[in-house]
Amino acid sequence: MEAFTQTTAPLGSLTLSALVALLPLLTVFLLLGAFHIKAHWAGVCGVVVALAVAIFAFHMPAGMALAAGLEGAVFGIFPITWIVLTAIILFELTVASGHHDTLMQAFARLSPDPRALGIFIAFSFCALLEALAGFGAPVAICGVMLLALGFAPWKAALTVLVGNTFAVPYGAMATPVLTGANLTGIDAATLSAQISEQTSVLVWLIPFALLLIMDGWRGLAQVWPLALAVGASYALSTWFAARTLAPGLVNMVPALVSLAVGIALLRIWQPRGSRAAAERLTGAAPRPATERIRPAALAWAIFPYVLIVAVFVTTQMVPAIRNALAATNVTIHWPALWAGGENLVRAADGTPAASTTYTFAWLSSPGTLLLLTALVLAACYRMRPDAVARLMFAQVYKLRWTFLTIGSVLALAYVMNLSGQTLTIGTWIAGAGSVFPFLAPILGWIGTAVTGSGTSTTALFANLQHTAATQIGADPGLLVACNTVGGAVGKMISPQTLAIATGGVDMVGEESVLLRRSLPWACGLLILLCLLVGFLA
Repeated sequence: MEAFTQTTAPLGSLTLSALVALLPLLTVFLLLGAFHIKAHWAGVCGVVVALAVAIFAFHMPAGMALAAGLEGAVFGIFPITWIVLTAIILFELTVASGHHDTLMQAFARLSPDPRALGIFIAFSFCALLEALAGFGAPVAICGVMLLALGFAPWKAALTVLVGNTFAVPYGAMATPVLTGANLTGIDAATLSAQISEQTSVLVWLIPFALLLIMDGWRGLAQVWPLALAVGASYALSTWFAARTLAPGLVNMVPALVSLAVGIALLRIWQPRGSRAAAERLTGAAPRPATERIRPAALAWAIFPYVLIVAVFVTTQMVPAIRNALAATNVTIHWPALWAGGENLVRAADGTPAASTTYTFAWLSSPGTLLLLTALVLAACYRMRPDAVARLMFAQVYKLRWTFLTIGSVLALAYVMNLSGQTLTIGTWIAGAGSVFPFLAPILGWIGTAVTGSGTSTTALFANLQHTAATQIGADPGLLVACNTVGGAVGKMISPQTLAIATGGVDMVGEESVLLRRSLPWACGLLILLCLLVGFLA
């Protein structure tokens, strides 16, 4: 087979090529947002359009285009949906064991106000999980925790999507930061510090946004001191940690500091209207905080989350264990994209495309680690094997459409990336010249909207941002950093992430509802980020 080389303007005009390249994305978002088509069918339609554009407009051989789509679909199922499935299985085990009720009682002792608990779970605790696992697991776990508190499904999902936003750049042990540093040659510590400059300016707003989502202006008026304390402590500790610690540790510090500051504040102050808020948001009065919880019961209730943290800290931060797990990965040169040991897909500059090799991380995947954690948990809780098996099969059945949604979205992303459609869109935006810094975050935003991954959008556009910055005399580190942060903001509207969120809160098939509610937040934060980066440049 002959090699395929991407071109940025296959139709002669860069503008026309970019507009045609946007058709798959427009198809998905219009079907979801305007026509309320279920996400799995919108994703399938998007794949068909992406294949047509790749073959007829970007001149990619049909066999290669189909192979790219198949590789993306497989990647969507494993590891992405695998992570979501195992995260939900682990949570459902805590519910089936009865220990989750004890945890909810413990939360009630912190505060009877569900809005305060929403901030702790969707903002601080979600950031801690994002630091360790990433890849959708924090959204799935924290979404079902809010659902268990009594939040409406869409409100639980949206709260977590927005709350998780600025933890994404440092997710999965700062994989997006390290990817950007490796691709561009910028020192990882320097890039981490520049990312923190942007996230620290905006992240303190997120707890206020969560109050508006959970309880509107009334919630903001009654709980704003907690939002300020948690948000400000998170922002300051992020800025400090990025300058003193390795990138992989940055998320952990603000997650823990903001949680401690929030709990300390609630020792001396409680929000007004907590009882009425609980009745509005959960349909029930707050649980009585005077109910005594036995220390042993509390230990068993928090044990799953201590175990998750311990497993991921050990497997991600101990080099010997991390390397041993990575050594079990199976690397597959994807058929039709490779031949005779040669990568047949070339980027516009002639270098081999990076995503034609599929890695089957059967043991090192966060999903597998979550499953092993769940099995250990079931054994510690002395749950019957047949009950555990039934619970697992029930979750597989419940998430069957989520598998199709995420598989089709990743198929679309791979076709767009390998055919050069994403590169064309990015090159077109980068041609804005001196105003480009104001637009630079949009590249990351679009990239994550397509792929659902902050790491992937960094891999797609980091070098493009670096080159554009050099050409217009801007700081390359600033624009590479804003690409990663913009990708974090775009994650909440990615069909992949929407499917993960809806799968966790029993909203499968209602991704269009969540998209319409999350889009204003994603656009508003993107505008603020664009203005910030433009002025910094």
